[in-house]
Amino acid sequence: MDHDAKLVQECLLGNEDAFFEIVEAYKGYVFAIILNFIKDSYIAEDIAQEVFLQVYRSLPQFKNKNFKAWIGKIAVNKAIDFKRTQKKFYENEVMQEKESISIAENKIPTPEDALLDKEQKTKVDEAVAGLPEIYGRVLRKYYFEGKTYQQIALEENITVKAVESRLYRAKKLFKKSWRRENIT
Repeated sequence: MDHDAKLVQECLLGNEDAFFEIVEAYKGYVFAIILNFIKDSYIAEDIAQEVFLQVYRSLPQFKNKNFKAWIGKIAVNKAIDFKRTQKKFYENEVMQEKESISIAENKIPTPEDALLDKEQKTKVDEAVAGLPEIYGRVLRKYYFEGKTYQQIALEENITVKAVESRLYRAKKLFKKSWRRENIT
């Protein structure tokens, strides 16, 4: 009978020191397995404790085969379970956020909101109109008309690279103009 099998037998007979010896022998192994999945040492430590609790509860079902593989399988399963619950939690958070965004989007605008939106659009139009024509056209087509770089390049008879360049410069000029308008 190998050492692990003896420790298991002693644990089943109520020897707490034998279980402590199992924990000491396999804690690094279990922790390494979990850390491979979780990547957070604090959480991995918590899961390792759960693994050893599961090992203790499941010792009567152990079939005296490969103890190291058996304990490793429990560690893997606990880590996977944690990842699943973490994913479900994340999905629930995303769904709640989407619902709150949907509620906000479905909000009926007040007359004040409509007036503020109109004033903001007027300011944006004025800022774009103040740009040099080659930049203003590209900015309008990309942001207001939703055209792609390729579509703009065809319409303006320029390269896609030129569209990128003009759009970059247009954004810089727009920001400068916007700041100047909103400061005064």
